[in-house]
Amino acid sequence: MKSITRSKTNRKVAGVIGGLANYTKMDSTILRVLFIILLFVTGFFPLLIAYGLLVFVLPNEGE
Repeated sequence: MKSITRSKTNRKVAGVIGGLANYTKMDSTILRVLFIILLFVTGFFPLLIAYGLLVFVLPNEGE
């Protein structure tokens, strides 16, 4: 079974969105743009908290 991991190669900040892109087989640029749009729609804090939690919860690729 495939699991979500943080990407080591496709990362800008911590590899969370790159890992989600690998898991869903989507382009990471599309997910990053969607994340930025949703940041403004939700008022920043919900997605920033979720992203911060995923940085600590998701293992790095290859661990």
